[in-house]
Amino acid sequence: MSTVIDEAKALQEQIVRDRRWLHQHPELGFDLDETCVYVRGRLEEMGYEVSSPCQGALLAQVGDPAAGPVFMLRADMDALPVQEITGLEFASTNNNMHACGHDTHAAMLLGAAKILKDHEAELKGCVKLLFQPDEEGVAPVEYCGGDAVLEAGVLENPHVDAVAALHVQALEFDAGAIYTRKGTIFSSIDDIDVRITGCGAHGSTPHQGIDPINIACHIYQGFQNLIAREVDPTQTCVATFGKIESGRAANVIPDSASMLGTLRTQDAGVRQGFKEHAQRMVKSIAEAFGGTATVDFLRGVPNTYNDPALTEELVGYANELFDEPVQELEAPFSGTDDLAIIAENAPTTYFILGTGTLPGHEGCGMHHPNVEFDETVFWKGSALLANSALSYLSRHAE
Repeated sequence: MSTVIDEAKALQEQIVRDRRWLHQHPELGFDLDETCVYVRGRLEEMGYEVSSPCQGALLAQVGDPAAGPVFMLRADMDALPVQEITGLEFASTNNNMHACGHDTHAAMLLGAAKILKDHEAELKGCVKLLFQPDEEGVAPVEYCGGDAVLEAGVLENPHVDAVAALHVQALEFDAGAIYTRKGTIFSSIDDIDVRITGCGAHGSTPHQGIDPINIACHIYQGFQNLIAREVDPTQTCVATFGKIESGRAANVIPDSASMLGTLRTQDAGVRQGFKEHAQRMVKSIAEAFGGTATVDFLRGVPNTYNDPALTEELVGYANELFDEPVQELEAPFSGTDDLAIIAENAPTTYFILGTGTLPGHEGCGMHHPNVEFDETVFWKGSALLANSALSYLSRHAE
């Protein structure tokens, strides 16, 4: 497959051009109008027919599903509501930013699309190309892009046998190095919404009311105690509250309070068990002080699970393709990616492409307004994706 490397290197300048256009025009959530027009246009230039399975998503297909298995490559395309400060000549032209590298993901998948189209006559099956919206979950709805594309049927008609994707990572991840691991690679996330009802009173007579702020403080500590005493200490579980609201005046005990936070785990059993404990704990603490409280876990995304057999197979193909072997991640990332939703429904492998640290961007990781990625390695992402699909189809063809 050395020809794949040669073809990917030949596409490097185009991949960078695509990435820079996308970087200058970042859009949020499902509202990816300009992004979709650009990506659709590039795919159609290559000879693809492109559909939109749901708002902000694009789907293309190369090869014949009747000739063998179906392999899907996925890239996200949405940005973040971050004000860019990189000073790059191709910096964002609006108040959003591709601070998580989704512009690079889409550009590298476009590169892979070109390679696959050029090899269409050789394909022993079919490759679907999915460009997905709202991975970041910024849309004000109770579902994210992964939910939307799954519900739209991207894994069917034809049925998808396996999936691969990649994500860039800066800082300590060496430029051009490829990483992955079997099993969980990204953590789950659940939004935590606690609502507390007490009874208002004058600040000088707390005994005449039920203080919801006091209840909130105990519930906050209760969440941390659940982690310390109800979760296996060898398991990862993090509960963080970033917003607690109550009251309007210094001398008035309010009648209600609210807490918003996130729960992150790396094991489905830990995730479910913690939610059950939290339901009982929140209710009991509020009742102990005479109030009431509820906790809801909203818009959850499970941990992203790399199928062990598929991952071993695709790592083998990558090791045959590149001079440097794929490096094994020691532990999952504490962050979340909604590729998890697809991975729950089809064998999946998520690769990491390191982009290192560039001068002037030291200490600036994902979601930082000054993060930047080494463009010289983008060809490698396109080669990895295209080779994964080509090799999988070749091996699994009847």
